Amino acid sequence: MRFLHTADWHLGRIYYGLSLLEDQSHLLDQFVALVRKEKPDVVIIAGDVYDRSVPPTEAVRLLNDTLKRIVIDEGTRVILIAGNHDSADRLGFGSDLLSAAGLFVRGVPDKDKDIDPVVVEDEHGEIAIYPLPYANPAQVSELLGNQEITSHHAALTAQMDRIRSVHRNGRRGIVVAHAFVQGGQESESENSLSVGGSGVVSADAFAGMDYVALGHLHRPQTVGDPRIHYSGSLMKYSFNEADQAKSISLVELDAEGAKIERIALIPRRDLRILEGTLQELISAGANDPGKEDFILARLTDTGALLDAMNRLRMAYPNALNIDHGNSSGIGTGLDSGQNHLQVKIEDLFSGFYKDVTGKEIDEEAMAMLIGEIDALGNEEREAAS
Repeated sequence: MRFLHTADWHLGRIYYGLSLLEDQSHLLDQFVALVRKEKPDVVIIAGDVYDRSVPPTEAVRLLNDTLKRIVIDEGTRVILIAGNHDSADRLGFGSDLLSAAGLFVRGVPDKDKDIDPVVVEDEHGEIAIYPLPYANPAQVSELLGNQEITSHHAALTAQMDRIRSVHRNGRRGIVVAHAFVQGGQESESENSLSVGGSGVVSADAFAGMDYVALGHLHRPQTVGDPRIHYSGSLMKYSFNEADQAKSISLVELDAEGAKIERIALIPRRDLRILEGTLQELISAGANDPGKEDFILARLTDTGALLDAMNRLRMAYPNALNIDHGNSSGIGTGLDSGQNHLQVKIEDLFSGFYKDVTGKEIDEEAMAMLIGEIDALGNEEREAAS
């Protein structure tokens, strides 16, 4: 059996005030082409299809069009679960009707459906695929009538115990889940599933399965066991992910186990971090084939910069942010606990100067500053009198 495993599309994502829908549509066109080329038995989408519970209309249309092309046009079955970003009820609407067409959606956890697999058959026998939509511990506790379920690990273990109790011997098993498995590498763009460590799930929870198709963590990775795999997100959703190679996982599951091939998609615009002086980056942009990419510029200039972002965007029109290496932002160089209204203006300015340049203001410049401040003060007093 061959299937494509993907997750964390986050359709409708807004980044630095910019909609990523066109970039997502560009990648999903490639994904549909991949389905057409590889002709998998199943496509698995492991949650966070949307970026928020009430997605924009354009994101809903994009998902509808993508699934129509895969399920109807290509005749490929799709198994899709809700993630923590999705509205489980909205995503799961009409799921009983859709399954007749080959689209199996699991939005809300259900005692009966959670142990009712989608069954696929190949030359080695049957494969039971169990879609487990994201659920917090309180939901699972109420669903199963077990008040001792207070963590994500306890919740997922209880759900998996029920699956293991009905899973037939001789059948291979796949679980589709949306969770943070212990040992996985996080990215900045993921929302935490809980406060503290109660959102972490041990890999032991998935014992007995031949493959675990996971969503939630955005870096493609295998965690603890070669059977437990994150496909990663559709595209880069933070500069923390700039070094990650995003991909779709093509999985072949035979009688011996699973073999995973990661297939890269080509983004419309990459997300990159550039470092150098402002003028160096502007000069490099003239011949940069990726000048349309999303850019974070880490500037090494030591002096104050005027209109830096607009100047940078002349070379890189989609520059999103500037990180000045000698500054943590426009600040004062003073302790945050100080009352700035009670600080002398020359001290505020010298603190600002140090934040911007990384250097102390020299005595000559400070003397000139104090002279200007005194002159302004005299003008104000004369005007008042």
